[in-house]
Amino acid sequence: MADKFDVIVIGAGPGGYVAAIRAAQLGLKTACVEKWIGKEGKVAHGGTCLNVGCIPSKALLEASHKFVEAKHDFDDIGIQAGDVSMDVKKMMARKDKIVKNLTGGISGLFKANGVTAIDGTGKVLSKSQVEVTDQDGKATTYEADNIVVAAGSVPVEIPPTPLKDDLIVDSTGALEFQETPKRLGVIGAGVIGLELGSVWNRLGSEVTMLEAMDDFLPMVDTAIAKETQKLLKKQGLDIKLGARVTGSEVKGSEVVVKYSDSKGDQEMTFDKLIVCVGRRPYTQGVIADGVEVNLDERGFIQVDDQCRTSLPGVYAIGDCVRGQMLAHKASEEGIMVADIIAGHKAEMNYDAIPCVIYTFPEVAWVGMNEQDAKAAGIKVKTGAFPFAASGRAMANNATEGQAKVIADAETDRVLGMHIVGQHAGEMIAQGVIALEFGSSAEDLALTCYAHPTMSEAVHEAALAVEGHAIHMANRKKK
Repeated sequence: MADKFDVIVIGAGPGGYVAAIRAAQLGLKTACVEKWIGKEGKVAHGGTCLNVGCIPSKALLEASHKFVEAKHDFDDIGIQAGDVSMDVKKMMARKDKIVKNLTGGISGLFKANGVTAIDGTGKVLSKSQVEVTDQDGKATTYEADNIVVAAGSVPVEIPPTPLKDDLIVDSTGALEFQETPKRLGVIGAGVIGLELGSVWNRLGSEVTMLEAMDDFLPMVDTAIAKETQKLLKKQGLDIKLGARVTGSEVKGSEVVVKYSDSKGDQEMTFDKLIVCVGRRPYTQGVIADGVEVNLDERGFIQVDDQCRTSLPGVYAIGDCVRGQMLAHKASEEGIMVADIIAGHKAEMNYDAIPCVIYTFPEVAWVGMNEQDAKAAGIKVKTGAFPFAASGRAMANNATEGQAKVIADAETDRVLGMHIVGQHAGEMIAQGVIALEFGSSAEDLALTCYAHPTMSEAVHEAALAVEGHAIHMANRKKK
């Protein structure tokens, strides 16, 4: 039997590594198990987010956006950039360097906080035992008073489009293209699909997105989703809704995709195809047979509001449990669980988790959207303000989009905030704080905002809830 720990965390993604660091900070003897092998052939911490998700995709999004700005927008503000080109291989190398720095940084944080890093594949054997199998197949059993499963998720594959070399790829493969494909197909117009489609569209690909659902971004407020769709179409993304993929065939260096829509059976030919139809929990093999940790029919580990599983002393967090598959949600769950294990009182407000799509402009939201609030029988009042009327947005050459505040018509309490615009992902934190503290729209309206800032759009939207916006004509209240 190997060392015994107070806490063993399985998985060093944004949920697992945060849980491990927090537990160690609270005086608990902690270990974190990770199996991810990086490009250098060594275990790399950070999970999907740092290695093939949030961070590398944002590096590509930022680089491609700057390229578009230099190529098309600099002239508007007086900068003569001349002939601008993109070195895709250099862009990819920069992305890899960022990933290496951050994954290495987690290893350094483990050492600084006294977390024991264990390389290998972890499996829960009982409420107090974890088996770790290293790359050579050697299995070692560790004991722990508490176990936290943070195994994450993996991309969903669909039968009509099996992955094929570098022609049909998932989101991971889409981060590794070494040249810009001329014709790019993307299956799925959700968060990941829109971000990856945007990257390669900016770099010159003819991007067609095939989305099976009839509604575009149904989780987003209808007005914001409609405006987002219009802006992305203007940028060149061909988003086909109600397009259900039925098959694919690789012909040489091309991919022929068959799909059906309202017009019948269709087919298109692409040079590359990205499959972005969602993610599924990675739980197969993480729990040993016979261990009484319950999973639902989709493979998610069942937990209560404080991430306890059905087996005392075993917790599960992040993408392998219910809720939104978001890195920051996993991190906050990790902190909550570590606090609970250490004997502190802790809970998490699942109604105040922000979501962001890092297209340009960004799309961000928190809380309820207007259509869901109304469906729940809640009378709402709303206020919106366009960035076209914002002085800072004009100065930034970024006047597209709007900010919208949704409040309870009877109590004035903020129910949600939705933004499409430059830096929406930063501004949405104001909505998160408002929800966390139970703020009213009036609270936001009475707050002094710096001028000139993009955030003034949030202020004006809050003022507009009662028809008091200053820098636009207010709608007449019925």
